Amino acid sequence: MTIHRRLLGLLAVVLTLGMVASACGSDEGADTKAAFIYVGPVGDAGWTYAHDQGRVAAAAETGVETAYVEAVPEGTADFGNHVRDFIDQGYNVIIGTSFGYMDDMLALADEYPDVVFEHVSGFKQNDTNFGNTFGRMYEPRYLTGMVAGSATESNLLGYVAAFPIPEVIRGINAFTLGVRAVNPDAQVEVIWTSTWFDPAVEGDSAQALLDKGADVIAMHQDSTAAGEKAEAAGARWVSYNSDMSAFAPNAFLTAPVWDWGPRYVEIIEAAKAGTYKPDSYWGSMADGVVDIADIAADVDAGVKAAVADKKAAIIAGNFHVFSGPINDQDGHLVVAAGETMDDGSMLGMDFFVEGVIGSTG
Repeated sequence: MTIHRRLLGLLAVVLTLGMVASACGSDEGADTKAAFIYVGPVGDAGWTYAHDQGRVAAAAETGVETAYVEAVPEGTADFGNHVRDFIDQGYNVIIGTSFGYMDDMLALADEYPDVVFEHVSGFKQNDTNFGNTFGRMYEPRYLTGMVAGSATESNLLGYVAAFPIPEVIRGINAFTLGVRAVNPDAQVEVIWTSTWFDPAVEGDSAQALLDKGADVIAMHQDSTAAGEKAEAAGARWVSYNSDMSAFAPNAFLTAPVWDWGPRYVEIIEAAKAGTYKPDSYWGSMADGVVDIADIAADVDAGVKAAVADKKAAIIAGNFHVFSGPINDQDGHLVVAAGETMDDGSMLGMDFFVEGVIGSTG
């Protein structure tokens, strides 16, 4: 998914050609080796960077040897070739970190029944050695929407988004619900980029939204390009995946962020113990796999307090982002008052809520 600049950009250049192993030399983990397949470069400051931070943390805690290969495209033979190469080297835990790897991973799991396969962001699994992992990113997205809705003066916010799949649609909706909870007149306009990581396309899309009058830019992308465009325009920015404030310090408001380390520890430890069982893991803010980054210093204290209160309510189970009443963008009731969307409905979400400008198809 993400790359280009400053220190992280230099890191990406140093590491670009592929697999970097970090061994931790524990006897306990000697028979377990975990390999990670990344869709973007580790220097992107975003999606892949966050996963690699999780890999490093898991290696340190579990004592297993880990390796990765970066920038592996979806839907090509490259993915399977890399997996087979890792297995030939003795890696018996394979973690793939992009939605488009799902079907290939399922086929490979059937081919290699003694290898643990864990897929990030998908929905398929088998009964023996292939499970999936994701996080309820819609929870902190709602909170970042509250911050963004309080920051806009034009009441038009832009959202640079990768692909119209349920994961991304769900995030746009959660963000918009948060925006309109504090600013009912605000609207969120979406531009689809059809790429997870392409700084030029992401930057151009952000600029198009800024040119339409958006004064806050949010994103489901992997580079910092949208934030840099916001910075240059004197607008504000909600990043994604990690705290990207260093790349656009004046624009940055906050971000929904990932902490993959604890989940990767669970998977690796289960593989080491021989107790791995495929599951559909969907971690929450209460589990710590998702969170909201620090909010910019210039954001009003009352906004920060309201966000903190709502975060506490989410963690306590007293507030759910997709509880009704919720209308779709055409004004039709889709979640009635007193009702809450179940996981299946959220995982298959294919509509925009009221306040979103754009199409899901």
